[in-house]
Amino acid sequence: MLPFDQSKRNCFQRCICDGDLVIVYERHDNMKAIKVTNGSEFQNRFGVFKHSDWIGKSFGCKVLSNKGGFVYLLAPTPELWTLVLSHRTQILYIADISFVVTYLEIVPGCLVLESGTGSGSLTTSLARAVAPSGHVHTFDFHEQRAALARDDFEKNGMSSLITVSVRDIQGEGFPEEFCGAADSVFLDLPQPWLALPSVARMLKQDGIVCSFSPCIEQVQRSCETLRSNFTDIRTFEILLRTYEIREERLRVDDDSKGSPVGSLPRKRRQSEENYGSTEKPSSIMARPCRETKGHTGYLTFARLECN
Repeated sequence: MLPFDQSKRNCFQRCICDGDLVIVYERHDNMKAIKVTNGSEFQNRFGVFKHSDWIGKSFGCKVLSNKGGFVYLLAPTPELWTLVLSHRTQILYIADISFVVTYLEIVPGCLVLESGTGSGSLTTSLARAVAPSGHVHTFDFHEQRAALARDDFEKNGMSSLITVSVRDIQGEGFPEEFCGAADSVFLDLPQPWLALPSVARMLKQDGIVCSFSPCIEQVQRSCETLRSNFTDIRTFEILLRTYEIREERLRVDDDSKGSPVGSLPRKRRQSEENYGSTEKPSSIMARPCRETKGHTGYLTFARLECN
């Protein structure tokens, strides 16, 4: 996501320049993607921030407003881009994305085909995984949606690794120019089984396909079609549960009422009484967050059978 240093292909420029895209971090649930433009300003509840003050600073730095408020300027990684992009369709989030990239065995240099570009959340992570010598060809049947995704990839600096095309993969299949050339294929389609015969022609020997479907009936139909040309068929559901970690004071009394972990052992209580300790002990508590994301969809993977 960061601009490549042409003299060192494997290094990234860590200094913010005029025209760069940065993620302005206010808090974990409030971030914005801003293009740095000399002479422009960014305003929020913390005050006014001049873009000219950002130029030359390192990604990850804290910058101050005219009122003394502050924000952090973060590099636009695929993980952060997923949180700030425009939702033109339902998107995949980090839990599903990381699983997809791993199970599709995507490494630098791979050629990946994707159908169902949508908002481009997964596409940016696929592009980073194949960089610097690989490529992602992504297809969407909706022309306006494809154009907006193309603009986003230009904005976040990934356009050299991604080609966006307009095509109905369910009805037409993938272009024949990719026949036997793709290392991996990802499908996010309402009827993925219609595209699977084309996927089998596109994949290299031992290549892998992944299909994302929100309904189990779609998974069942897809698996029936996969059995004719694929093996090692597996379906997963990724459920992410986050925890809040904070320090809490424990109430120590004989009845142990109000204590989240019960009363202290009698031997410890006696020891504290003998030494005259009046300080209340503290403990690090881990509790599930109240808002937990549930079902997003099913991920079905399969490997092309070798002839």
